[in-house]
Amino acid sequence: MTTYWTEHAWLGTHVEPGVALDVADGRFTAVRTGVEVPPHGAEVLRGLTVPGLANSHSHAFHRALRGTVQADGNLPGLADAHSHAGPSPLRRGNATGQAPDSFWTWREVMYAVAQKLTPDSCFSLARATYAEMALAGITAVGEFHYVHHAPDGTPYADPNAMGEALIAAARDAGIRITLLDTAYLSAGFGAAPEGHQLRFSDGTAEAWAERASALKPGEGVRIGAAIHSVRAVPARQLGTVAAWARERDVPLHVHLSEQTAENDACRAAHRCTPARLLSDHGVLGPRTTGVHNTHLTAGDIALIGDSGTGTCMCPTTERDLADGIGPAADLQRRGSTLSLGTDSHAVIDLLEEARAMELDERLRTRTRGHWTAAALLRAATADGHAAIGWDEAGALEPGALADFTTIALDSVRTVGALPRLAAETAVFAASAADVRHTVVGGRHVVRDGTHLLVPDVPSALASAIGALRE
Repeated sequence: MTTYWTEHAWLGTHVEPGVALDVADGRFTAVRTGVEVPPHGAEVLRGLTVPGLANSHSHAFHRALRGTVQADGNLPGLADAHSHAGPSPLRRGNATGQAPDSFWTWREVMYAVAQKLTPDSCFSLARATYAEMALAGITAVGEFHYVHHAPDGTPYADPNAMGEALIAAARDAGIRITLLDTAYLSAGFGAAPEGHQLRFSDGTAEAWAERASALKPGEGVRIGAAIHSVRAVPARQLGTVAAWARERDVPLHVHLSEQTAENDACRAAHRCTPARLLSDHGVLGPRTTGVHNTHLTAGDIALIGDSGTGTCMCPTTERDLADGIGPAADLQRRGSTLSLGTDSHAVIDLLEEARAMELDERLRTRTRGHWTAAALLRAATADGHAAIGWDEAGALEPGALADFTTIALDSVRTVGALPRLAAETAVFAASAADVRHTVVGGRHVVRDGTHLLVPDVPSALASAIGALRE
């Protein structure tokens, strides 16, 4: 047994000083409060210890885009970014006569990066990205994975070579993963995939299900499913993906109403909103999470909330791509459980995602106080883990997985905090840079700000990203 002594611990509703966490076989066996002095031989954790953070929505390869898409995609090795991108909405010129930058221009650069991935480069980039997540206090990730095949659409000798690379990367980086294997079959409401999209598609939902069925869960690994979007899976095949997930009782995620153009195209093709289309084909439900859920009608909110469908908000990506501010508060009031993701990895910082959800809602409504720090931490921990199928994680309590992270309370951002308000300080002032320790299954992955399995994460990132720009 190992004992960790925490200077302060968040116990779901409040901060408690002097908490001892006893761990055996990767789980908490006891959580003892009122322990004012570290027990003999205990690992001492100074700062605020919270359950491990869950990143419920990730595209690991998007990490290579950070900082580059702000430069209009003019990158070495990405000169073809605007070719073979598939259909995108007509864009009006801005005041300078240029097409305005948008999600759709960003998508074209993203396609070019995806085209360069191999199983080896996917592993290297994901390993470094997941190590960055561990440094940020993230102990589990939901990887929304759709780059399945070779660039021309031909399956690899191992049809799941890319997915297995992501699983291996998470294992090497020391964090848990739910591989959300994604059905991506169409360029848009029935249009055949072309160009960069060829490698995403299995052709049919039945072929996708056959390939995905070969993926196996294991230690630290769970397999889920995803529908890329109503654009990318024909309506008549949505039910096949939903049934596959339902039969296995695994998480099912879907990008939902991220863009108004998606809503307009869905109405043109099916005379209904994306949420209604998903509902009509059995996709919504308690094991389903809609990612973004940005541009919703009142009827959509009712469909999502009444069905128990969750909502994963990704505020740093949603603002980076100018997507808009989703109705998270309305969704939660209607019954949709909230989780958080870093999505495109504009930054990897779940504390920033949590505070951004509140602060964006303040901007939208011009009122304050929509979520307490405790509610935001729950979205980043217990509810995030549940969204990706790790229901036994996300709490400091006996029997739970011993996954937790410690946030410094003596950095330039956090120093001066009142101990009883340490959770407020963590959510509204701290950043990923303040994560001091990350423990997964009772074992340190990050100690004193250093990753123990990937000692030089910046170099690993530089090498992996650089290889995609050659």
